[in-house]
Amino acid sequence: MSTLEIVRETAVKPSTSRSVDLKLEVVVIPVSDVDRAKAFYARLGWRLDADFASGDEWRVIQFTPPGSACSVIFGKNVTPAAPGSTRGLYLIVSDLDAARQDLLARGVEVSEPFHGGGDVHAGPDEPYLFGSVRVSGADPKRGSYSSFASFSDPDGNGWLFQEITTRLPGRIAADGTAFASQVELAAALRRAATAHGEHEKRTGGHDENWADWYADYIVREQAGQPLPS
Repeated sequence: MSTLEIVRETAVKPSTSRSVDLKLEVVVIPVSDVDRAKAFYARLGWRLDADFASGDEWRVIQFTPPGSACSVIFGKNVTPAAPGSTRGLYLIVSDLDAARQDLLARGVEVSEPFHGGGDVHAGPDEPYLFGSVRVSGADPKRGSYSSFASFSDPDGNGWLFQEITTRLPGRIAADGTAFASQVELAAALRRAATAHGEHEKRTGGHDENWADWYADYIVREQAGQPLPS
């Protein structure tokens, strides 16, 4: 069976059950100086989970970004990859500006916001999800998934912020709405408040059921469903 046939076969026969959960929890990144890398990721404000060593030949350090279910590991003799060779490590944020300002306040260099340029093939920039063209500034429509900023660790391992406010349909079930942190929930509430203000302008009065409207908006937004008006 060809690759195309396999793709078509799986596309028309989606899985209806799962017997095993597969949870991505660790990404290993290659570094040249373990202590320097530890200091950098601590400066980001990430939680230090472990720092284990066995003599001079093995050491492993684990950090977890705030609100993340996945951690990063680096150390000595934990990966054969060349230091700085990992690219395209995505950190999903609900507020790109706030995420950038947090890093800048910590003394970490981070790029200006950028978005895709339409022509995904031609361009001088390092490739990312939208190709190799980076247009200055956040996406003009501020569409979910469309605005980015990038930064690197001291070895050159490349990280990107990606702003996501509304998930694609099917990514999260409506009955499974959850937030990884207080910051993420607060951002969702602010977006709901702004949208509700427009709702009240259209209806011409105070909405006594604003709490229900907020809840409906937040659940629909996260599940990628049509938003209430």
